[in-house]
Amino acid sequence: MAGLVPPGTTTIPADASKTAHTKAEEKTDYMNLPCPIPFEELHREALMSLKPETFEGMRFDFTKGLNQKFSLSHSVFMGPTEIPSQSAETIKIPTSHYEFGANFIDPNLMLIGRVLTDGRLNARVKWDLTDNLTVKANAQLTNEPHMSHGMVNFDYKGKDYRSQFQMGNGALFGASYIQSVTPHLSLGGEIFWAGQHRKSGIGYAARYETDKMVAVGQVASTGMVALSYVQKVSEKVSLASDFMYNYMTRDVTASIGYDYILRQCRLRGKIDSNGCTAAYLEERLNMGLNFILSAEIDHRKKDYKFGFGLTVG
Repeated sequence: MAGLVPPGTTTIPADASKTAHTKAEEKTDYMNLPCPIPFEELHREALMSLKPETFEGMRFDFTKGLNQKFSLSHSVFMGPTEIPSQSAETIKIPTSHYEFGANFIDPNLMLIGRVLTDGRLNARVKWDLTDNLTVKANAQLTNEPHMSHGMVNFDYKGKDYRSQFQMGNGALFGASYIQSVTPHLSLGGEIFWAGQHRKSGIGYAARYETDKMVAVGQVASTGMVALSYVQKVSEKVSLASDFMYNYMTRDVTASIGYDYILRQCRLRGKIDSNGCTAAYLEERLNMGLNFILSAEIDHRKKDYKFGFGLTVG
């Protein structure tokens, strides 16, 4: 009789008890959602693989730290520059320039300045006014008429949302907002007004992210439709794809790429529907010394770009 169950007593299986406990832990707390990434960085994982910083020619970069916050940089570039033309073939002329830079990096303030031998001056500022409010500014001054520009951004980081307001020369105004709606899904939108060209637009975006994948969809009234997907195969390997469509001009482009991190190097590459193939290799030869190889081939335009460089510091 010891095996009989007393009346009114129900035996709960161990597996059912664990399942109920797990579901209780997985219940979403909508009052404690994560803060999303900035609206302008929605496609950042895909861009790392699909938009490597390819170049043509020779590049040498040297950075010397004077103290923990201040450093100087020197850059030398020699290679061709593309000239706009109405023909299908690309026209290039040989060029070279030297760039001098100064950097000040503090936990709350970042100042970066660059001056080139062709007369261009670039400046960037990032200042954390509070833990939630950041001011960003960038400007470029040049001798060419109507080519100088400047932009100021105000970024506010909330508990589960981000907002941004920007102003630029040419009566350019823009604003964006992105909100986390679940632990993995965030939705956002943006508006802009270009007073100089009398153009305005509005856009919407959605981003779904897990530990293994990132999917982003974006559409704008300017005609742009952008979709991207990144699959994290492992901690060192990522595969990416994107689809770009403009329903006003009927232009369509799709591409696939990869990002492979080895022990001493990082290899990125992509190929798109126009037949353009690109690869970018960063090899660490020693502490503070990197060797760079860059290649981009466009058979349709008969445009072939190969470059190599060294980065010291």
